[in-house]
Amino acid sequence: MYPAEIVLPMKAELTDGGFEEMTSAAAVEETLQKSGTTLVVINSVCGCAAGSCRPGVLMAVNNATKRPDQITTTFAGFDIDAVQAVRAHLLPYPPSSPAIALFKDGQLVNMVERHQIEGRPAQVIAQHLISVFNEHCS
Repeated sequence: MYPAEIVLPMKAELTDGGFEEMTSAAAVEETLQKSGTTLVVINSVCGCAAGSCRPGVLMAVNNATKRPDQITTTFAGFDIDAVQAVRAHLLPYPPSSPAIALFKDGQLVNMVERHQIEGRPAQVIAQHLISVFNEHCS
């Protein structure tokens, strides 16, 4: 588990941008049972989370004409039970962090794994997510 003094500023990048934090398995289950669309970002301490994932999702939610009803996040290596609960909903995808998932009425409709984030600029991540939002969000 990562120390809070390292993780909290990285969490704040998303929560300050309006993302709701899920820190327990119960919070994950409650959130994913809601109707509509839910974006879930599994945040991480790695460089691709800092350079591409977090900036990309923030660009997407701030610039999309259609956006998810709920935008949420949990942190790998810190929110252990919550991340485990999210990953149970992401099967058959293997564990990945960072990762970005879109659920519609509790069903996974799009998944962006770490290998699709690494080495890509934040703008590419944002453009992909905006196209996913246009397809699945109202």
